[in-house]
Amino acid sequence: MENLLEIKNLNLFFDRYQVLYNVNLSLKKGIMHALAGESGCGKTMTAMSVMRLLPKTASIKSGEILFKGKNLLEYKEREIRDLRGNKIALIPQDPMTALNPLYTVGNQLIEAIRAHSKVSERQALRKAREVLDMVSIPDIENKLKFYPHEFSGGMKQRIIIAMALACNAELIIADEPTTALDVTIQKQIMDLLDEIKRELKTAILLISHDLALVSNYADYISVMYSGHIVEEAPAKDFFKKPIHPYSIALINSLPSRNPELKLKTIEGAPPSIQEQIAGCKFHPRCDFFKPGICDAKEPKLVEKAIYHYSACLIK
Repeated sequence: MENLLEIKNLNLFFDRYQVLYNVNLSLKKGIMHALAGESGCGKTMTAMSVMRLLPKTASIKSGEILFKGKNLLEYKEREIRDLRGNKIALIPQDPMTALNPLYTVGNQLIEAIRAHSKVSERQALRKAREVLDMVSIPDIENKLKFYPHEFSGGMKQRIIIAMALACNAELIIADEPTTALDVTIQKQIMDLLDEIKRELKTAILLISHDLALVSNYADYISVMYSGHIVEEAPAKDFFKKPIHPYSIALINSLPSRNPELKLKTIEGAPPSIQEQIAGCKFHPRCDFFKPGICDAKEPKLVEKAIYHYSACLIK
């Protein structure tokens, strides 16, 4: 099966500071690929690069972002605007502020549908009812007349997902889709995304720092640290046997059900984009650090096991 999305050697800068370093990532239809790592590591900037929604101070110096074989970085603004929300949809971090508070949910859905397809208002309304039903919104006729403030956070997130379905998005970028939602609602939202992936064969790029959540839903995982992809593998292989020291540290820091085991943390903090670190950027925090090796040469992402890649000079 051909890749729906391919990010190749993406290098992103904020002014003169580099944020993403030769990022490579590919995604097929019907697959949920998680991009995981600590806050500030570059996950959201990778997603925003795909959507071409970067801040004005950001610039892509080199690389390609191929969607169905075509480089999105070569698209004109009008072309990318037609694609955005249509074939590629974004579920943002904060469902509380993603909807316009001045318009009813019905009006916003109809507007989104008509912006990307030549249909009448009546046809758009019919489609809005269909997608709200798909995401299990109850009492649809009344809910279409509701304003965003009349919904809970979980319901708002369902409506945002409905907007993606209304435009038949082939790729959904879910940027921390369960932020600010309680645990039971988190599961409902992730179950819904999993069902969309399986039933509609939609590709989902899941941006998350929650490895426990990722372990239950992702097919593949890429781990990012300070703008670098440091490990990539099928999710089952990754959680069974992580290779990169950062991945091992992340998994070891997950809470245990054993009350006698102390929570293990990763010492130090991720570097800022202004900080210059020679060699592997993780070496100041790494339990496997070897002087003269880890601080002398930047590791490359290489295959260490079948379909399992890691960027480490030691392991």
